[in-house]
Amino acid sequence: MSDEEHQFESKADAGASKTYPQQAGTIRKNGYIVIKGRPCKVVEVSTSKTGKHGHAKCHFVAIDIFNGKKLEDIVPSSHNCDVPHVNRTDYQLIDISEDGFVSLLTDNGNTKDDLRLPTDDNLLTQIKDGFAEGKDLVVSVMSAMGEEQICALKDIGPKN
Repeated sequence: MSDEEHQFESKADAGASKTYPQQAGTIRKNGYIVIKGRPCKVVEVSTSKTGKHGHAKCHFVAIDIFNGKKLEDIVPSSHNCDVPHVNRTDYQLIDISEDGFVSLLTDNGNTKDDLRLPTDDNLLTQIKDGFAEGKDLVVSVMSAMGEEQICALKDIGPKN
């Protein structure tokens, strides 16, 4: 055995995986799937039976949950697909900066300042107008595979 100490450089994160495997045949409409490295919500699934020795195949039509692009994939139903861990968290809106970032209040009282305003024009105007009117707004933030984006807005009444 060696007496010298070994130095290990840690280049890994906490080890929590961004995705988990799930059999393609068990993924349903409104579920989530990773297609071309993007987290997507499934809008259509069709399963086809194949010939004598082939696999049944699942045809997925899905929409990217962050940019709204439509993606398609065909996978044998017995194979595993990556499914993203999708979390949705509500935060209270504190401030909107000039450069398009929002300041949000977390549950433990800290602020979260690393999110941009959404690119969806309808949601963007709702947030800006509500904030300008001095309403208390709660935004829902969807996070998956290391990305986060504001996806919904709730009005909890005027500020006191």
